[in-house]
Amino acid sequence: MMNIKNHVQLVGRLSANPEVKILDNGSKLARFAVAINETFTNKKGEKVTNTQWHTITAWGSLANIAERILYKGTQVTIDGKLVNRTYTGKDGSKRTSTEIVANELFVSYQKAA
Repeated sequence: MMNIKNHVQLVGRLSANPEVKILDNGSKLARFAVAINETFTNKKGEKVTNTQWHTITAWGSLANIAERILYKGTQVTIDGKLVNRTYTGKDGSKRTSTEIVANELFVSYQKAA
């Protein structure tokens, strides 16, 4: 039987500098958003760009690395896993979000086009 794993790899650009926090237990957390653009030509021959945004979370030493080398516009490749999180919103309603918990980061220092 095949062993199925939760694995995702994304390549995109940071929309802002990472937000870094140190939690009460001393753990370091870095959170940032990555924009991924998909460009295609529609039936009318027009070029269309679809942008998807993904929230990335990095912990511990990876959070240290993100804090030191990532900044708005950096192109980054993220290897990680999908995590669903449930929380209560400010209005009291139950909400769910999906984020990527990073295992590895690979940075490209190319300028944005």
